[in-house]
Parts: sequence; structure tokens; C-alpha cells
Amino acid sequence: MTNSSDSGGRRDWPALAAAAVTAVLWASAFVSIRSAGSVYSPGSLALGRLLAGATVLGAISLLRRTGWPPRAAWPGIVCSGVLWFGGYMVMLNWGEREVDAGTAAMLVNIGPLLIALLGGRLLGEGLPGSLLVGMAVSFAGAVLVGISTSDTGRTSVSGVLLCLLAAVAYAVGVVAQKPALRHAGALPVTTFGCLIGAVACLPFAGTLVSEAAHAPLPATLNMVYLGVFPTALAFTTWAYALSRTSAGRMGATTYVVPALVVLLSWLLLDEVPAPLTLVGGALCLAGVAAGRRRPRPGPPPTLRTGAGAEAGPGLVVPRR
Repeated sequence: MTNSSDSGGRRDWPALAAAAVTAVLWASAFVSIRSAGSVYSPGSLALGRLLAGATVLGAISLLRRTGWPPRAAWPGIVCSGVLWFGGYMVMLNWGEREVDAGTAAMLVNIGPLLIALLGGRLLGEGLPGSLLVGMAVSFAGAVLVGISTSDTGRTSVSGVLLCLLAAVAYAVGVVAQKPALRHAGALPVTTFGCLIGAVACLPFAGTLVSEAAHAPLPATLNMVYLGVFPTALAFTTWAYALSRTSAGRMGATTYVVPALVVLLSWLLLDEVPAPLTLVGGALCLAGVAAGRRRPRPGPPPTLRTGAGAEAGPGLVVPRR
């Protein structure tokens, strides 16, 4: 698979557009979770969301006849399905009941840093200086957003640990998904990852049925929305973009989500952000821009072949 976003320093605009769709939909998920999460328990909300997503993805896969992924892709699909689609969603939903949303956002945003470290170590992606600087700036912005929206009265050790575990599950799942995308397309990797995540959450099936029977319609519709758009669509566009760039850079891109959450909350919920929140959101955006910037290629190397002599690019100098 050609990584067109990295070749010759050219911009891969379809991948950037896919990453933007993912960021906007993941930011919108926070608004829907506020409604559904007040009615559905963490496990049942994750299962309902994954079932809705797997249904949509399965129907699209059948229509497009994508077939089964090759054997080489399955280790990454299974790992990302269990840890990211399943474990991450349950632990995050659960953790946000124990700590406030601002604290949860700060803790979960450790995930992109872990992705960069694991990607550099396990996938051989390296750690470019621009990426490290951009992630540091974005993480500082996420911390400011979290501080400005946190409620110190809602913090527990168990909630902090759950959010940290969610960040680890997210990072490991993303790094595991990257090799799978070398052998299969974004649609099958996402479809089967979502299905495996739903299977892993089946122990919550009884609770989901019980809660759905008494849940108000808006909460259930929000759960379905979470499955169709922030899961089925956004995870597919994420996988497409991830297949065309490094895991570290894709992880850094998610730092735009806190800034988008602030904007959406302002527009849709009439929650006027505090000045510190606006500063944090601006830092998130600036860090993402810096992290995705690629260094300009330097001049081609020259070859010295004697006293003061140089060979230009493409010139073969015979040995003396």
C-alpha cells in the first residue's frame, strides 16, 4: 500500500478530509452521550452503540461484497476490536460517571501520546520533532480545556484509573489496527472490528434490553446516532486516513476534538465557554497544525570526488 501522504511531502487531501470527518463526528458524540449516558449504563450504551454500528457496516459490506479480510489482517482486527471498540467505550463510559467530563478529557488525551510512542517503537514510525512539539502544545491545550470545565467535587480514584485504562486501550488498539490496514481495506477492518467489539460486550445484553424497554425515545435515538455516525462512519474514515499516514500523526489529529467539543457545546447547547477554555481550544488547533506539518526536503546531497570536485544528483562517478 502506497502511503501517498508521506511521499514527496505531498498532501493527501482525501485522507485529510477523512480525518476531518472523524474529528467532527467524534466531537458530536460527546453531546449525544450526555443524553444517552444519563439513561443507559456504561456497558449497555457501548453494546447498543456497537450493535447499531455493526448493523450499518455489515449492510454496506454485503452490498459492496467486500468479503472476509485475509488471515494476516485478523490479529490487528481482533486486538483493535476487543480493546478499542469494546474495552475503550465501556471504560470511558464508566469512568465519566466517576469523574467529571473535563478530567476525563484530560486523562483520555494521554492516548495520542501513547500512540506516538508505541508507533515509533513498534511500527518504526520514528518520532519527528514537529510531531512531538505539536503534541505537547495540543496536550497543554487539552489540559486547559479540562481544567476550565472540571468539577473537583466529582473525582474518584476508580474513575481516574478507568479513564487511564481507556487511554491505554485506545492507544494499543490504534497501533494494532495500523498493520491490519496493510492487508485489508478500511471498510472490512472497521466492520469486523466493530462486530468483535459488540461480541466482547455481549455480557451487557440483558441490561441493554431491560434499559431499552424503559428508556425515553431521545436517549435511544442518541444511542443509535452514536452507532451510525461517530462509530460506523467516523471509524471507517479514521481507518481510511490511518492507512495513508502514520499512527502518531493520526493520533495527534484527534487533539482537534476538544476544540470542536467546545464549539459544538457553544452552538448546540448554549454553553458559553470560559476564556481559559477558548485558549485551550486554540492551543489544541495550533498543536495539530504543527504536528501535521512536514519538514521541507533539503537539497539533494552532493558527492565529493577529489580536491574540490563535486558530483551532482544522478551523476555516477567511476571509481579511480
